[in-house]
Amino acid sequence: MKPKLRIIPLGGAGEIGKNMTVLEYADAIVVIDAGLKFPESDMLGVDIVIPDITYLLERRDQVRGIVITHGHEDHIGALPYVLPRIQAPIYATPLTGGLIQVKLKAHKLLKDATLHTIQMRDTIRLDPFTLETFHVCHSIPDGVGLAITTPIGTVVHSGDFKFDPSPVDGQLTDFAKLAELGGRGVLALMSDSTNADALGHTPSETTISDSFARIFAFAEGRIIVATFASNISRIQQVVDTAVRFHRHVAVVGRSMQDNVKMAIDLGYLRVPAGVLIRAEQTHQYAPNEVVIVCTGGQGEPASALVRMANRDHKQVTLTPGDTVILSATPIPGNEEMINRTLNNLFRAGAFVYYDELTHVHVSGHASQEEQRLMVNLLRPKYFIPLHGEYRHLVLHARLAQALGIPAENIFVIENGAVVEFDEQGRGRVARESVPASDVLVDGIGIGDVGTMVLRERHHLSEDGFLVALVTLDARTGEVVFGPEIVTHGFVYTQAAEELIEGAKETILTALEKGGDAAALGVKLKEVLSQYLYRQTHRRPMVIPVVTEI
Repeated sequence: MKPKLRIIPLGGAGEIGKNMTVLEYADAIVVIDAGLKFPESDMLGVDIVIPDITYLLERRDQVRGIVITHGHEDHIGALPYVLPRIQAPIYATPLTGGLIQVKLKAHKLLKDATLHTIQMRDTIRLDPFTLETFHVCHSIPDGVGLAITTPIGTVVHSGDFKFDPSPVDGQLTDFAKLAELGGRGVLALMSDSTNADALGHTPSETTISDSFARIFAFAEGRIIVATFASNISRIQQVVDTAVRFHRHVAVVGRSMQDNVKMAIDLGYLRVPAGVLIRAEQTHQYAPNEVVIVCTGGQGEPASALVRMANRDHKQVTLTPGDTVILSATPIPGNEEMINRTLNNLFRAGAFVYYDELTHVHVSGHASQEEQRLMVNLLRPKYFIPLHGEYRHLVLHARLAQALGIPAENIFVIENGAVVEFDEQGRGRVARESVPASDVLVDGIGIGDVGTMVLRERHHLSEDGFLVALVTLDARTGEVVFGPEIVTHGFVYTQAAEELIEGAKETILTALEKGGDAAALGVKLKEVLSQYLYRQTHRRPMVIPVVTEI
């Protein structure tokens, strides 16, 4: 039997973020992107979420390379966790490669990584795949789409895109290449679905410059702009507007500082001499001469803006009269953190501008009219919507069907699904699927926080815990010490003496029947849980500690 071409999303299908797509033919695999996403509100204590790469680990010797479409976190953020386990070469454009280097250096992985720099309209040969890059506009320079020639046919991955007529860096989407590919023949198009529910066209990035100018013109104090550390285009707009209004720019936050330095060195960020100052120099200038650029547009707890809003930032303290611009769209799941940050900014007396209030951010993703144009230019035989929540995928699929792609040739799939094409180029969704669950990163732990740990964290957050300590004589079984009760997040012990005394009596009664320490621990957990629920209608986590001496 001849091998089949298989397309497998490990992330980004049915969700926003942690994008990763696998193309497989015979014994060769190419991976497109390796991103992260922010944890959802119920993932207590989790730092980030990355794709499940179990399928790749089982075939690590077959991975020819990891090709990155652009430098946003949802496309490069998982690399520090993937590369130590799958030592495949990385292919990226210069700015994207620079952002990857900054990230790998921070994780002390740069010296072990193999990073190849590619250019627009480059050809990458990873036998049996041949990948051609073409430029697409996004909210960051150096974004590419990919045309992957396989033994079965050509597959196009749009990357994150929009058709911006006036991008900040002046580089238009490569329409000529798209038209050429459409004329050549496209077996399947995998396309960005993020804005499939947005009518019309996505506004140009340059429209933000006008909004910035209006805000800068009326701001009498400092201006603080929060955006993603990788949003080089937005940082360029801040710098250009600051120069226009005779302000100096301070970059706050290690990741932002590293990215800005790298972008300046590579020529992707143009900053006139004397404009950049250090954060500790801002007090040397009048407030109306300063702009601060920082992270925190998503309300991330450790970000510079959130620390400023909480008044615990070492270098910048918000004062009444400051102007704060949140130049970012909330990522699904981050709304609560952003709203909390907004409230704290208003409490500090700042004038706050955010997307719902005024035009300070535009999406980097295509709206429906641009998505139609992408399909019409490429005229694919099969269509696979990617990079969106499930509703986005369905809406994008309907759009493609309205443009003439048969419903049976459109595959709305989620992470782990397998789309395969036989030697005649006939496609279908396979019955099998591959592991593609969320992998949770908590501190230095990767994947060790699972459903059970999250359930326990929810339990603790809702009803607290109670620890029961008792020491027994190993020979006689008599109580030598205790029982002692310690609680946190359940009741204030001194105000609940009667409840605690009743718990101790419950323990002593249970101990009368004897048994070894392990059996008694199980028994104490059971009887204490029942007693506490009867008395309080709460279910704290009960932790009995029975020792024998």
